[in-house]
Amino acid sequence: MIIGVPRFIIVGIGALFSLYHVLLGTITLEIPDDIVPVVAAMVIYLVATTLSLSRRGPARMPIWMAAFNVAIVVTIPLLVTSELDPHREGGNGYATWYVAAVGTLMAITSTRRRHLFAWVGISFLVVQTVVWSGPAALIELGVVGSVSWVVISHVLSRSIAKATKDARRFAYAEREAADWQAAQEAHVFERQFRLGQTSSMALPMLRRIESSGGDLTEPERQECLYLEGAIRDEIRGRRLLNDAVREQVMIARRRGAIVTLLDEGGMDTLPEPARERVLDRLAVALHGSAADKIIVRTASASSDTAVTVVGLRSADDGSSEQELGDDEDDEIDLWLEIPKA
Repeated sequence: MIIGVPRFIIVGIGALFSLYHVLLGTITLEIPDDIVPVVAAMVIYLVATTLSLSRRGPARMPIWMAAFNVAIVVTIPLLVTSELDPHREGGNGYATWYVAAVGTLMAITSTRRRHLFAWVGISFLVVQTVVWSGPAALIELGVVGSVSWVVISHVLSRSIAKATKDARRFAYAEREAADWQAAQEAHVFERQFRLGQTSSMALPMLRRIESSGGDLTEPERQECLYLEGAIRDEIRGRRLLNDAVREQVMIARRRGAIVTLLDEGGMDTLPEPARERVLDRLAVALHGSAADKIIVRTASASSDTAVTVVGLRSADDGSSEQELGDDEDDEIDLWLEIPKA
């Protein structure tokens, strides 16, 4: 379990740690030849640290701020060491406070995801220290420790960024899994509902077929075809059906019309009262139509139209083409667009 630490606590610790370096420098102001450059270094260090800790906007440090920090890192050692004697007997003590200060500032820069700038700044500190006091000073002045801070901040920053990215990916995967599970449950419910509805519709006829051994009369065979069409409507029509529409569709089929219902999801988001109003109007339209072919289709989800109804009447002139089912000469008997609102 990862327990989050409030940002103000982290910033407060960083601010106190930065002030500690300046405090160490102030108690050794008698060591430098001239304190003016040293005080100036302290001031610009505090300005850079304040800007870096008082984040506004994204967590990633702006490039201008990272470049400013590097410039500060170049300036501070030059200002302080210009007033110190690298070969002073007994050493300079805490007068070399700038080493830890540079390490802290570059660690902050690295933590805020500007690793390249942090490494440029800490590299300058290493080179400047070697030039000013020799390679042994890297350990004596604590430069190795400052480099270690940058290394640790780099590793931790990359690890936290990776963990954050993984957490977002896992959260997305969890949402996808939940959506998939909800969709599967909806499909199962839909199948069970349709199977139950189909069973209740077909059960009387199935019992009749069983009792007669499959020997049905012609009206009963025709009734089976009507029943097949009704079952097909339940599968393809879905939200285009209520009791009134079912009744009118069956009446149209019994008089010889071909009725096709196609629900393509255009009314899935329509509230139940509005859907019932649309279906009641559809039932009225089917009742008043004498078309031989009726096609009812839902419109797209973004359309203001809920349902489109087209009714065609065959031009029965006794020709062979009409007998073959050619519908090029069919006349439009019904054209209706039922709005959602």
